[in-house]
This record gives sequence, C-alpha cells and structure tokens, in this order.
Amino acid sequence: MPLKLYFAPGACSFVPHVLLELSGAEFEPCMVKLHKGEQNSPDYKAINPRGQVPVLVHDGQPITQILAIALHLDQLFAQQGFLPAEPMARAKALSTLAWMNNTVHPTFTHIFMPQKFSDQPEVHAALKSFNTGLFRGMLAELQAMVVACDKQGHPWLGGARIGALDAYSLTLTRWGTIAGITPEEHPDLWRFVQKVAAEPAVARVIERERLQLNMGAKA
Repeated sequence: MPLKLYFAPGACSFVPHVLLELSGAEFEPCMVKLHKGEQNSPDYKAINPRGQVPVLVHDGQPITQILAIALHLDQLFAQQGFLPAEPMARAKALSTLAWMNNTVHPTFTHIFMPQKFSDQPEVHAALKSFNTGLFRGMLAELQAMVVACDKQGHPWLGGARIGALDAYSLTLTRWGTIAGITPEEHPDLWRFVQKVAAEPAVARVIERERLQLNMGAKA
C-alpha cells in the first residue's frame, strides 16, 4: 500500500501529515518548498495541475483537497477513528471540518496573501485588517467548541479519538499567531492545541516540519 504525501511545512497539509503519522503506516513524506515556487514546477504540476498542497498519492493515484484526503485516510484506517463512525456525530464532524477548510482557512489566506484577492496594493492593508477581525471571531468559535467538548467529557473535537479536527485546530490557531492574535486571547483553545501538540505522533510531525506553535513569540 504505497503512500506518499506532498506537504509544505506549516500549511494545511499538516492535517493529513498527522493522520498518516497516527495511522502507524509507512509513508513517504515529500516536502514542497512553497517559498521557492516548487509547487509551480512542471514535475509538481504533473501531480497536481493546481499547484497546491497537500497531495496524497496512494498506489500511484493522486488525491487532492483536505476533505477528500481526510475521508480517504479515515476509510483506509477505519480502526483509528479519525472521524466518528456514528452517523450523526460523523455528519457534525464533517460539518466542522468543511467549515475549517472552506471558511476559516480562506479567511486567513486573505490576511497572509491579500495579493491573491486584489491587484491593488492600497487594498491589501484593508483586506488584512478586516479579515484579521473575522479570523479572531472564528478562533473564538473554535474555542467554544473545545469548551463544549470538555464539558461533555470528550477529550478531542471528534469525540474519543484524536483526528482531523484536532490537527486542523492546531494549524488554524498557529496561523492566528502569525496574524498577531495572541494565545492569551483564546486561552482554552491554546491549552487544547498544546495538548494536541504533545501527542507523540503529532510531535513527530511538528519536528519533521520544524514548526513553532506561537509564531508571535521569540524563537
């Protein structure tokens, strides 16, 4: 079952990277250096014409997009419980995962790469400022989910097992610090993210990607 993951350090590819590490299966991690434009190289475009990460290659077949990859890995390693199996719990988890991917993530992109949404430099500052406010509110919503799970006695956002939602929550919270949103603003969320980071499989991915959780702190 040859598995290869194309990832970029600190990108949303962290999510499938963590799931693969949690699975215990052998896989080949292939780093794509976005800052060097490797995602636009002919070799990479042959794998993903959109020039994006992540890409999971399974038995020679490329799979793109976080939702598709997470669902595939959940089915491939069903015993790991990356997503809940019970229908209603699964639907709610997928709803949250989709929200993270299609709402929270693009909001950060407006902060980090405003040039993708306007070719007018004078607009970029406004895009960053406005979307930072939106992103701050979304992290507060994510924190509320963490608090609710804790009250229900669930150790992880998906229930009893660590999975895709937890890995994505770490990524989004880390991005918040890049936008100047400090850990002190969402202390319950930050404590949860530190718990996620302390899991051995997650810690291995953090080390492989050489990530710093709080990008607003001095290294």
